Amino acid sequence: MAEPAMQLLDVNKTISNKQIIKDLSFSINPGEVFGFIGPNGAGKTTTIRMMVGLMNITSGDIRILGKSIKSDYKQAAQEIGAIVENPEMYPFMSGMQNLRHYARMVPGVTKERINEVITLVGLEKAINYKVGKYSLGMRQRLGIAQALLHKPSILILDEPTNGLDPAGIREIRTYIRSLAEQENVAVIISSHLLSEIELMCDRIGIIKNGELISTQNLHDTPSEKQALQVQMEVTPLEKAKELLRTEHNVEAAIKDGVLLLHSEKEDIPRLIQTLAKHDISIYQVGAAKASLEDKFFDLIGENTIE
Repeated sequence: MAEPAMQLLDVNKTISNKQIIKDLSFSINPGEVFGFIGPNGAGKTTTIRMMVGLMNITSGDIRILGKSIKSDYKQAAQEIGAIVENPEMYPFMSGMQNLRHYARMVPGVTKERINEVITLVGLEKAINYKVGKYSLGMRQRLGIAQALLHKPSILILDEPTNGLDPAGIREIRTYIRSLAEQENVAVIISSHLLSEIELMCDRIGIIKNGELISTQNLHDTPSEKQALQVQMEVTPLEKAKELLRTEHNVEAAIKDGVLLLHSEKEDIPRLIQTLAKHDISIYQVGAAKASLEDKFFDLIGENTIE
């Protein structure tokens, strides 16, 4: 099995006698897009700052391809590329001049590598324009190119779609997915846009009050025996709800003019037959996949800013 790109091992952070991060442990694999989410004040930014070495770890360790960020920072940091919110660039210089300027700070970045990252993020046409004329989406793409110059194993993006319009968000999402798949880069994304996290990520970690409360694969296929959330558009609603309860011991809720219930896939035909037999008009039946937003609020509750 491949070595994890990053491992957090019982990471703790205490600031002014207050424990901000508590025994945080998880790993991210090469080529994986990992969403790191939680309410405001949960500890996401503190964790990211420790990942990139901008903040000391009180106890525990973070390892990048097996190298400790505490004891072997220089070697570990070489494997990381990061952007926190909007990347800062020199607006009076072109995209190419900005990349060349940053390339001088990192040993071994060739002209070929600069051209490679420009192609990777799709900036070939705009690379010689002044960055001051770039759209937010173009600046984000240039920031990603800059973060990738030294061929990192891990790319950390804090709010990568911040301030972008829908077209820009879609562009960045496409580039992030292709980076993971083509370059085998592990990508860690922290974002408040749960719908985007759901589209971009393979797996998520949810943090609350400095503790990891869940990690989940986002694209697991439900098994035959797994209970599905089922939506039924039927009339009359109250009669249908009562029939399901008395005939099958199935509790249903009425929401937005439809019945919502949980049932195993193989039981759904019997429920429909019962309703039809009792002259319930059935217009539509479908499995409603719970969104990441639903899962998120199930786990952390609502209004949890602390």
